[in-house]
Amino acid sequence: MRRFTILAALLLIAACSEKTEQPYTVDQLTADEALLSRIMAECRNNPGELHETANCQNAEAADGELRLEKMRKALGG
Repeated sequence: MRRFTILAALLLIAACSEKTEQPYTVDQLTADEALLSRIMAECRNNPGELHETANCQNAEAADGELRLEKMRKALGG
């Protein structure tokens, strides 16, 4: 019975813990500009907490790649 109580408490704690958003890859973010825009906005609205997260880092990289791609196209490359 004691094991059941401990297990139930652990499950309850796990269920109440904060859910983390799945990290998106740079490729996923470059393919979905709406998702990239949403994540970039979140990161810019809360840089203190989110700047070091995988999603913000990958969003910055994806944004840089898209900017370079657009510059190349504009220059005829």
